[in-house]
Amino acid sequence: MDLMNSTQRIKEKARQLGFELVGIAPATPTPDYTHFLRWLDQGHAGTMAYLQRGTGKRGNLELILPGVRSIICCALNYYTGDSLTPNPSPDIIARYAWGEDYHEVMGKKMQQLETFIHQEIDPTAATKSYVDTGPILERAHAAQAGLGWIGKNSCLINNGLGSYIFLGEILTTLELDHDRPTYDQCGTCTKCLDSCPTGALVAPYQLDSRKCISYLTIEYRGDFDATQSKMVGDHLYGCDICQEVCPYNDRIPVTPLPEFQPRPALLQAKKVASESEFKELIKGSAMDRIKFSQWVRNQEALKKS
Repeated sequence: MDLMNSTQRIKEKARQLGFELVGIAPATPTPDYTHFLRWLDQGHAGTMAYLQRGTGKRGNLELILPGVRSIICCALNYYTGDSLTPNPSPDIIARYAWGEDYHEVMGKKMQQLETFIHQEIDPTAATKSYVDTGPILERAHAAQAGLGWIGKNSCLINNGLGSYIFLGEILTTLELDHDRPTYDQCGTCTKCLDSCPTGALVAPYQLDSRKCISYLTIEYRGDFDATQSKMVGDHLYGCDICQEVCPYNDRIPVTPLPEFQPRPALLQAKKVASESEFKELIKGSAMDRIKFSQWVRNQEALKKS
């Protein structure tokens, strides 16, 4: 089967599975890799030591899948409008955690696409899929695949879907037709930098995680000092401020997937005080990233704000 036909069939299948965006990138180091290494050296990863451990693989995908030639990049829209505001507002819990766990929802679709490749394209092709879990620079590869560009807020932005999108990738030994990257369309806009309440966006395209509300409420495991508690403010889990103000998120379509609709339990999130209530709240969601002790810590910071 020729390269163009294989590529087209894979893209058509991806769209049938519900992916709004699909593109193909070469399995080569991205220009962002050196930026990533510099970002680590500057200490901007904070306590996320797992990012350091996967450094070599992020620079050489052969260490993940020998013989890899292409990366199939897919995206799902998770924007549900203001269906939860003002109780709670997006300031309390980040939008990506409103619905079912995106790792599971998107992961199943990625596995279906892998099965299609093995059964319909080339049974000898090796594949390896990730949904925000692997040691790869997924935003950089998605940008190379033409799904959008990495904005000044460090999010991947698509001119049409905005930045409320989940990304997934399939590494494959298949030789496919690669898409062209799109160009940076942020222009002179600095709304994300100007709106970040903690100054985490220290410069365009540069995020210092140690100052980021999402990092503090989710990834950071320690206790808050007075400064960190003040930085977190009225957030319990994550933050969307730099996305809310982005002009590319104006008038974007709502996701058709019921799995990403807000879970009713979120309406009571502020009142969750016991560990059993907490476990019920995070059940089947991406919020199981944090422990109950972190939830209590975040609640204490919320009370002080």
